[in-house]
Amino acid sequence: MSDDSDSEIPDLVAADLKKVPITIITGFLGAGKTTLLNYVLTEQHGKKIAVILNEFGEGDSVEKSMSIGQEGALYEEWLELRNGCLCCSVKDNGVKAIENLMSKRGKFDYILLETTGLADPGPIASIFWLDEELCSDIYLDGIVVMVDAKYCKKHLHETKEDGSINESQRQIALADVIIINKTDLVNEDELSSLRQEIRSTNSFAKLHETQQSKVDLSSILDINAYGGQGPASMENLFGQRGYSKTDVHVIDKSVTTTTVEVKGSVNKACLDDFLQQLLWEKNVNNSEGNPMEVLRLKGVVALDDVDRRTVVQAVHELYDMQFTTPWGEDLKKGTVVFIGRNLDHAVLKQQLESCLVSR
Repeated sequence: MSDDSDSEIPDLVAADLKKVPITIITGFLGAGKTTLLNYVLTEQHGKKIAVILNEFGEGDSVEKSMSIGQEGALYEEWLELRNGCLCCSVKDNGVKAIENLMSKRGKFDYILLETTGLADPGPIASIFWLDEELCSDIYLDGIVVMVDAKYCKKHLHETKEDGSINESQRQIALADVIIINKTDLVNEDELSSLRQEIRSTNSFAKLHETQQSKVDLSSILDINAYGGQGPASMENLFGQRGYSKTDVHVIDKSVTTTTVEVKGSVNKACLDDFLQQLLWEKNVNNSEGNPMEVLRLKGVVALDDVDRRTVVQAVHELYDMQFTTPWGEDLKKGTVVFIGRNLDHAVLKQQLESCLVSR
């Protein structure tokens, strides 16, 4: 009697393919984005990171070392570097490059995507945040903005002819981490003034200061800014970020942050309607009759029909809700951070409180 064990079909074991986090690196021209990525690509930091550069800068050391080709030709192949990182140069927002990159799963465990200096990171972030096909493989970990300590205030104060929010303000408003680079080029008074201005625009983001873009990679990786994917929970981030609860706010044309807290549970249909009116229709006005323009929104709320904390996130017009940890015996309350222009704390608080469910 023969042994058929060798001919038996083995059981298929599903591969443990974890989702790969992606961080968007942006910042104004000359802020130090490329220098930061040069560090990632050349230093022995022990991390396997895939770096996508939107376009190599002229004369860049990495470009020279890799002989990218004449006139910055598009890389069709990923280059594996000595420190275990992968690198690719693209001339678009990098979506196609990432789709090609995912065929190399296992060779890297993190993705950094650089945008051009004038790019609004919002649309790019939205692609990686809510694109269902991409999100099966990757998830958006956060947006890191590099700013030039010497010239950032000048960029923040630039006025656009059409009255819209300038690029530097948009980038800082959408940042989860802000790195003030080239601090050696300014004195302490100038640096303190810049800190204050950045905080008035975005008081929620983590702030780091550096020279020559030398940052601890742990400060920009695995920050879990969009909640639900990493080791930290969104509701705990409010305590870690040190965001300002001071709602001293002057209504003007600058981008600012305001934080609204409400005690109790809110009705989801009412909350949906409020967010749609605020983000989509843009017909929620401040006390002076000007429509509020929200660039970024993040918070934790209690829904009346769900016994779990609900993380609410928005980038421009897009918003999403995720259920996280149970409330347990904790007092149910909501904390929502709004970053944008023409914000009115009193009006926003009234709108949220109108959705409260009495029990």
